[in-house]
Amino acid sequence: MTLLWIFLIAVAVMLLFPIVVAILGSFKTNLEVTTGATFLPAEWHFSNYAEAWKKANFALFTWNSLFIATATTAGTIIVTTMAAYAVDRGSFIGKKLYVGLQASTMFISIGAVVLRPQFDLMVALNLNESLWGVIIILISAHATSFFMLIGFFNGIPRDLDEAAYIDGCNFYSVYWRIVLPLLRPAIGVTALFAFRNAWNEYILPFVFTMSKPALQPLTVGLSNLRYGLGAASELQLMLAGACLSILPILVVYIFANKSFMQMTAGSLKG
Repeated sequence: MTLLWIFLIAVAVMLLFPIVVAILGSFKTNLEVTTGATFLPAEWHFSNYAEAWKKANFALFTWNSLFIATATTAGTIIVTTMAAYAVDRGSFIGKKLYVGLQASTMFISIGAVVLRPQFDLMVALNLNESLWGVIIILISAHATSFFMLIGFFNGIPRDLDEAAYIDGCNFYSVYWRIVLPLLRPAIGVTALFAFRNAWNEYILPFVFTMSKPALQPLTVGLSNLRYGLGAASELQLMLAGACLSILPILVVYIFANKSFMQMTAGSLKG
């Protein structure tokens, strides 16, 4: 037991140490961050946050990130719950092929190679100059959420479906009235992962907003803080901006975690 606690504490320290360093670095001067001579700031520069907010145009970039993450989350929930319900409860031609294609996207990663065809596709749809092109592509990368929901669907008794059919429900009303309410914990997990992935995405929004700086999300806008006047590196502002960008994810996690605990407690009492 003692070894287990030592191991867990060591893992926690390794995970938290970079975050602590980033937070402390956001209050230092650029010289202190560059040299790394001190762990704690010699003088706490809270103005770094105000300067980072102003220079990086945080209000606009935060709105863009929230729009991308929120729309992606909503779209992912709709697509994955409907797809998982159809695969788990329905029977159609090409079902095994569809599941196999979903699985292949999880194990075959070609990274930046697909950026060009994705961009060309959005150009054909006239979505290359809006954030909707980014959102649609992010929603399409839902294989992990799909298989996670399949596991949750397997835990919902089919007897509930049969009882609903007897009461006059059809295939679609069972999904809306019976399955979705029971799937709330899974939807919460899916939403959290989808929001996090969309919020942290960098390459895709960077490619789509090269010619439209006003559409850049925080992940792309933060890169503008790296260099100041005369191309001088301003790492302290980047760290302050990074700390600010973490806050929405923490808020989402806190609320999602609270809802998970409430739902779990309710299910146990029932």
